[in-house]
Amino acid sequence: MNVVFDFGGVLFGWQPQQLVAQAFPDQTRLPGQAEALAKALFGHADWHGFDRGTVSIDAVIDRSASRLGLDHVALNTLVQGIGEHLEPATRALDVLSQLKHLALAGRAIRLYFLSNMSVPYARTLERKFEFLQWFDGGIFSGDVKLIKPELVIYQHLQARYGLEPAQTVFIDDLLGNVQAAQALGWQGIHFASAPQLAAALSRLGLDGFDRPDLNATAH
Repeated sequence: MNVVFDFGGVLFGWQPQQLVAQAFPDQTRLPGQAEALAKALFGHADWHGFDRGTVSIDAVIDRSASRLGLDHVALNTLVQGIGEHLEPATRALDVLSQLKHLALAGRAIRLYFLSNMSVPYARTLERKFEFLQWFDGGIFSGDVKLIKPELVIYQHLQARYGLEPAQTVFIDDLLGNVQAAQALGWQGIHFASAPQLAAALSRLGLDGFDRPDLNATAH
């Protein structure tokens, strides 16, 4: 079985509302303002272009500051620092760790990632976290100028590593991304929590996979 992980919101914590609230406290004092600002910043075509690798980090900062009326210095600090602030979600990482141990023990499990991630942030994660070496391969959107949920990025991963769709399961916190994978014949898990993910993987009948003790101390 090929198990393909998304990064942000699955293996790495992603809290956009908290980021904008910390960076722009005056603009996010009232209920709903942080949510609206996060959506306006990270849900816009400029940010999608940044993830895709067709908009530079300087350009996305300049355009977003102008479009949203945000302090340029504060926005620059926020955007430039996101890569360093991304940290693993320890319980989901426990699931990945068990899968890797099973693969090393000879079970028919191979691990991949498919992440909408700009080039600067991708390089930061590769530098900081050794567990990225657990994967047999993967794609960052910024490296290939493609982005989820466009089918072509899934096809690119599938072709690069010779993945058989029926033997591939994709895990993502965004339902639309999961549905795109399913449209190609992949299996899909809409991620909500580490225990839910573990239970879903067990139901898929992965050879030797049992639900880990997710109540144990994270490591």
